[in-house]
Amino acid sequence: MAAPGAGDPLNAKSGQAPLAQRIDPTREKLTPEQLQFMRQVQLAQWQKTLPQRRTRNILTGLGIGAVVLAIYGYTFYSVSQEHFLDELEDEVKAARARAKERASGP
Repeated sequence: MAAPGAGDPLNAKSGQAPLAQRIDPTREKLTPEQLQFMRQVQLAQWQKTLPQRRTRNILTGLGIGAVVLAIYGYTFYSVSQEHFLDELEDEVKAARARAKERASGP
């Protein structure tokens, strides 16, 4: 009888195909042909997922950029220069009034 996973594509008991086994090329002795085949398969998988990854990266970049621009715009909207200067002028007037009261006080 053959080793499990070799030869017969279906498991005789359950009728399912055997699962691929993960191997560690640093621990197991592999031939150069096997290593080359692994590289080819990895490259094919990488090229297959590259467009999806690129699309997700672009959408993520646009989303982050939109959030940054929204925060930047909200900052300008909420803390406009006019309101900021008005608040400073009110504080200066109040400080001068307090200083004048201290000077003319007791």
